Formats: sequence, structure tokens, C-alpha cells
Amino acid sequence: MVTHVKRAFKYRFYPTDAQAAELSRTFGCVRKVYNMALAARTEAWARLERVNYNQTSVMLTAWKKTEELAYLGDVSSVPLQQALRHLQTAFANFFAKRAKYPRFKAKKKSRASAEYTSSAFRFRDGRLTLAKMADPLDIVWSRPLPDGATPTTVTVSRDSAGRWFVSLLCEDPWVKPLAAADAAVGIDVGLDHLLTLSTGEKIANPRHERRDRCKLAKAQQELSRKAKGDGANRRKARAKVAKIHARIADRRRDVLHKLTTRLVRENQTLVIEDLTVRNMVKNRSLARAISDAAWSQFRSMLEYKADWYGREVIAVDRFFPSSKLCSACGTLQPEMPLGVRTWTCGSCGTAHDRDVNAAKNLLAAGLAVSVCGAGVRPQRRTPGGQSAVKQKTPRREP
Repeated sequence: MVTHVKRAFKYRFYPTDAQAAELSRTFGCVRKVYNMALAARTEAWARLERVNYNQTSVMLTAWKKTEELAYLGDVSSVPLQQALRHLQTAFANFFAKRAKYPRFKAKKKSRASAEYTSSAFRFRDGRLTLAKMADPLDIVWSRPLPDGATPTTVTVSRDSAGRWFVSLLCEDPWVKPLAAADAAVGIDVGLDHLLTLSTGEKIANPRHERRDRCKLAKAQQELSRKAKGDGANRRKARAKVAKIHARIADRRRDVLHKLTTRLVRENQTLVIEDLTVRNMVKNRSLARAISDAAWSQFRSMLEYKADWYGREVIAVDRFFPSSKLCSACGTLQPEMPLGVRTWTCGSCGTAHDRDVNAAKNLLAAGLAVSVCGAGVRPQRRTPGGQSAVKQKTPRREP
């Protein structure tokens, strides 16, 4: 359970021309330093040598002294050092087998961002001034920071739609565990309905991407007709496509935040299915709909909010037959095609809605896991190849 929570408060801001130019230079230098350090570490890896953060920091100092890379000294040094730290973290995740080998940052595809620590910005009276800048940023304070909160890290970014954002990381004293509740809920995700709860409630799937699909297709068609290169017309067409994607993502994120906050506040235990969305989107027929539903994002939000507020999230093994199992008598049906949305149990005669029945079975299995002492977040690969739901009592030798 988390007692002190650090939250990132994200706001839009509107830089002046001078600030935009300075930040754009910083983004480019951050990308350059990251790529050069990655290349140096990759070459060392080929020679069976290890290069750490301290060595790349020494390299950065040497790069700034060269005539070719002297421009690296024109921007704040803190974002450049942070880029090296991020690269170190990427390699640590790679060696721990939590991620793939780090990749180079591309100018048109990678996220344009720069991270400033407390030594590179000044925050006073609600005014944020970054290093190398004379004037504070024009931030739209859409929500207040916690009283007395002091940012420890500031991240400035620009998305593909040309919008500028600043994210302030600070401790939020208002995030505290909620009072214990007696309610528990099983949650079955789907496409016809975004969520189906064990209580019988069904939450409609907004299908944000489908609502804007015609606009998106038209904008992409216009982009494809522009001459390739860095022409002004192509940049405008690319920005138009990016704005539509941004609107879709914003709406999707807003809905998921409201749903997850409500579920966490109302229930002490939340049971979900441990789906491998990465594999599921390989289905060419359902990939677009699954991506639009954002099941992975839903789970991520649910888990960190439950961690904040003292709730419990249990992930049931993906191979658990929640749809084929009768929640009334426990009879397992031999087959259950996706087209079957309602069915009647041949043993007890109970009529089931497929999704509601699955949510009830998930809840029962999750509570059993909790009682048996299995972890809140079972491993993706459990020891012995079995999940907590599938474990059986070991047979005693006579």
C-alpha cells in the first residue's frame, strides 16, 4: 500500500516564439545525446565491454568541447544528463529482461520531450520558469496543484498535433487509502460492451475511433496525396491527422479515468482477466476494435489507482474458462463460440448472459485466489507453468 504518492500534474501551455525555439533546440539536443550514447554503448557491447551512466556523462563533456557538437552547450545541461539516465534505465530493463534492447530516437516518430530537475527550473507563486529562459511559461492551470506542493521534476513535451504540455511531478498528500468497503466486483472486458460487471451492469463501448473514422480516413487520404518531404503542405496535412488521433486518445483516456475511479471507489476487491492484448491484436479482424477499447490502459489505470487507495486487484489466469462455466452449478460447457451471447445450462437450466456469467465466474475465481493467499498481481509466468487459479493441493505421499 502506498502512503506517499508522487503524482504528475499535466497542463497545456502556450510558449512564446523564443521559448518554442529554445525548447525545440533542447528536444533536438536530447535526442542527439541519447542516440550518440546508445551508439557508443552498442559499439562497446560488440567489443564485450560495458559502459555505464558515468562513462557516458564523461563522453557528453567531451562532445561539448568539440567544434562539431559545440551547440550542445547552448541548451540546459540538465535535460541532456536526464537523457543519459533514461538510457541507463532502458539498459537496466533490458538486462533484467523486462524490455527489448533500446532503440534510437527518430526525429519524426519519437516523443519530443525534455526533463528538468529542481536545479533547472524555478517555481514561485504559481509561475514556472525553465533554465535558459527569461520569462515564465504561459500555463493553463486547468486544476490546482495540492496545497504546499513543490515540483521535483518538470517534463516539457510537444505532441504530434503541435500541442505543448508541461508535467509537474510532486507529492500529493490528498491521496490516501479509502475506508474499507464490503463490495467486490468481477469485470469482464469486451467489444460489444466495454465492461460487464458481475452485478449485471453493462457499460457501453464508446468506440471513439469508429466515430471519427471517416474524418481520419479523409485526412489520411489528403496526406497521402502530398509530395513526400518537408514541404509546408505535407506538414499541415500531417498535423491534421495528428489532431484527429489526439482527439480520439483524449476522449478514450477521459472515459477510462472516470470508469476506473468509480470502480476503485465503490469496491474493495476488483477481479479482472489476465489478457495478453499484445497477442490478441495480431487478429487482423479484431485488432482495430481491441486497440480502440484500450484494455491494457484500463488495467494499468485500475492497478495504480487501487494501489493508491488501498484496494485489491486480482488478475485471473487467461485460460480460466469464465464464459463456458455455469456460475450457478459449475458445469463446464464443451464449446462456446463467440457468436453465442446467451445460453442455458443443460444441468441446472439457468439462463445466462455470456458476459455477465463470465464476470460472475471471474469474481468467484478471484476471491478464491485471494483466500488461498495468491498474490494480488500474479506473475505472467507462474512457477511450474500454472497460475494461482489452476493450482491444486499437492498430493501427500503415503
